[in-house]
Amino acid sequence: MIDSVNRLQELHPSTLENAFAWFLRVVAGYCLLFGVLYWVRLIGLYDATLWRFDLMPLHWQVATATLAVFFPFAAIGLWMLSSWGPVIWFICAATETVMYAGFPDLFGGRPLIVVAHAVVALVYATFRVLLHLQQRRAAAQ
Repeated sequence: MIDSVNRLQELHPSTLENAFAWFLRVVAGYCLLFGVLYWVRLIGLYDATLWRFDLMPLHWQVATATLAVFFPFAAIGLWMLSSWGPVIWFICAATETVMYAGFPDLFGGRPLIVVAHAVVALVYATFRVLLHLQQRRAAAQ
């Protein structure tokens, strides 16, 4: 009887696990949006100064090409709830944080993006701690 109850609990995720999955999928949506915006820069759809790859300085070319590939890749991993999705997102967030907070003279200052990445990282860490505590409580029962 206890074994069937445990098996039933394994099949039905908790509210916290569902909330974490939705959080990851919302972040995946934003990653996909950021990836598309970097691709718009790469192919020159937006008609403005430095918004075409061949007109960008070298540091923007490297950053744009890297993030145009990594953000959609992170979106796929986050949407599928894969373990590598948050890792790729962290690489993207760290890259943008270094770009906008570390080198504002080269990339411009975008404190809102830096703060948004910090908030997402904090919410992610909070979810992971709460999920760990929930699993410990379930194992102790």
